[in-house]
Amino acid sequence: MPEILIRNADVVVTMDGARREIAQGDVLLRGGVIAAVGQGLATSGAVVEARGCVVTPGLVNTHHHLYQTLTRAVPGGQDALLFGWLQTLYPIWAKFGPEEMFVSAQVGLAELALSGCSMTSDHLYLFPNGARLDDTIAAAGEVGLRFHPTRGAMSIGVSDGGLPPDALVEREAAILEDCIRVVDRFHDKAEGSMLRVGIAPCSPFSVSRDLMREAAVLARDKGVMLHTHLAENDEDIAYSLAKFGCRPGQYAEDLGWTGDDVWHAHCVKLDANEIDLFARSGTGVAHCPCSNCRLGSGIAPVRAMRDVGVKVGLGVDGSASNDAGNLILEARQALLLQRVSRGADAMAAREALEIATLGGAKVLGRGDCGSLEVGKRADIAIWDVSGIEAAGSWDAVASLILCGPSKVRDLFVEGRAVVREGQMLTIDLALVIERQNQLARRLI
Repeated sequence: MPEILIRNADVVVTMDGARREIAQGDVLLRGGVIAAVGQGLATSGAVVEARGCVVTPGLVNTHHHLYQTLTRAVPGGQDALLFGWLQTLYPIWAKFGPEEMFVSAQVGLAELALSGCSMTSDHLYLFPNGARLDDTIAAAGEVGLRFHPTRGAMSIGVSDGGLPPDALVEREAAILEDCIRVVDRFHDKAEGSMLRVGIAPCSPFSVSRDLMREAAVLARDKGVMLHTHLAENDEDIAYSLAKFGCRPGQYAEDLGWTGDDVWHAHCVKLDANEIDLFARSGTGVAHCPCSNCRLGSGIAPVRAMRDVGVKVGLGVDGSASNDAGNLILEARQALLLQRVSRGADAMAAREALEIATLGGAKVLGRGDCGSLEVGKRADIAIWDVSGIEAAGSWDAVASLILCGPSKVRDLFVEGRAVVREGQMLTIDLALVIERQNQLARRLI
């Protein structure tokens, strides 16, 4: 892989231990890692001019349902709360197959890349008509993002008191068997890995306690991470109290679902005791502010979580509940929600950017990513702040969160260019969008 020098950036935001910001800064990439960060660096390789730009670590997305890019703005779910929204969309998702999973993942991954995201997780928990986790993994391989897919599952259908239709649930033995298959086939634990697989039963209201417990045992035996939805809204809390006789935090702890190898999506309704539990146990949280607004779930207590040391990253969530997948705008929304709930000094722009980069890397257990330091992976976003969105800004770094741009100029993943001058390099995006629209029309 040729050496690349990113040169003369207005500011390089390192997110290192000292949170250094280097004016007129350079970043040297070699062999997929960062070889040097500073000023006046030289190279015999390629040069990328970054004058008029801010350079940051690539953003990290800690929660998504990529398949949902095929079901944006569905009329029956536009104004529904979580459970009603799911009941509207489950019958549509039941029509999906391998092609729908593959193409929707390509679209979702490209949308993330164009918003500066270099690493993303995905939570795929339904597998109709022969669809497999392999379909989304293949899509990520083409797009070129660092990928953390999770093998989700639903095992309790309507006839057994669950929420999903019976046609979308699986036998628990088959779920565990396929978890073993995908981990053994795809998971790469090496530093710099482009693909790590997790295990992710969907939610407390769609799987049994036995499956949650067995999934935790399996994940630890295999050395992979655990992920699920937790405490997303008031209905979620009421269900946990009625069904399990405890709050979601206690439910998670009892079943082995706390620890530094676990992260939960949403956590909007965690109370003070649960927040303390997550801090003590090292449990991570994927904060999804736009989805929480879209579904009326509430405002997650991110300020309280971070104040006691809970690991927090950002998630765009599924494109059926957002309905967008722009991660830099998600960081802005995170800042705005904390301010509207706790005051204008509740969160600064740089903290929101930290959550979107280093915070997400910590949640996903990626100590090799999330900051621009020598030896870290070369996942880098270059933001052009010379355009209209940032015109008049006095602080180029804060402008990324407060005003824009909302689209990355260049994106490097493992030292390879994925986006250049705002255009995808790895896939023919126009063709992918047309195929996505064809599939969507077929589903209506």
